[in-house]
Amino acid sequence: MQEDAVLPAGVLCIDKPPGLTSFGAVARVRRILGIKKVGHAGTLDPFATGLLVICVGRSATRLISQFMDGEKEYLATLRLGIETETLDPEGDIVCKKSVGELSEGQIEDVLATFRGVQMQKPPIYSALKHKGKPLYWYARRGIAVEKEPRKIVISELERVGNGSCSDDRPELKIRVRCSKGTYIRVLGAEIGETLGCGAYLTALRRTSSGFFGLVKAVTGEDFEAENARELLLSRMLSVEDVVKLLH
Repeated sequence: MQEDAVLPAGVLCIDKPPGLTSFGAVARVRRILGIKKVGHAGTLDPFATGLLVICVGRSATRLISQFMDGEKEYLATLRLGIETETLDPEGDIVCKKSVGELSEGQIEDVLATFRGVQMQKPPIYSALKHKGKPLYWYARRGIAVEKEPRKIVISELERVGNGSCSDDRPELKIRVRCSKGTYIRVLGAEIGETLGCGAYLTALRRTSSGFFGLVKAVTGEDFEAENARELLLSRMLSVEDVVKLLH
């Protein structure tokens, strides 16, 4: 590995493909650029896609906590009528119910109750730590470690698409703008519960985080390109430019 001083420090916006862990994306950047000091500003679940902000170099990684403070925006797809133990596609199905016939008005009334300040309980399958280990470590061993509910803010929540939902049309797509620390998996499950049929997330895409977006983001194909190093360096935002955006 080269020393951090060999390369200019900076920030990369990654459009993470499905199946890749956030740690895996960091490892790829570390390998391609040959630099040790690399970290991300906010985890994305393996099944999720979209914006992963990766900081390269010591002066960039020092800013991670500031980058994580900004609002996040997501596009999420809920599958109504089914619940899983992890609230996403990675867990076993634990419950099935009829969706019934949910009108546009009913759906909007439920979404309205989740806008604004909320108290949200973190899921037992999460990367939050308990005695030095992530909660999912315990959950996979049959131990449910529950954390106290935390205050979050849902500043925007709207449906993408229209029409009623039913057993024949069980998908509900939403756009969410929220504060840091919000679990969209939990929000999806709570929306399903309030609708009376349950739900789990089948897809999740982060489209922005603070002032970072997906324009000119590094893609999964870029990671595999022969000139991957040049591509990453050409799309890296300098620490100086990013600091200006923070103020």
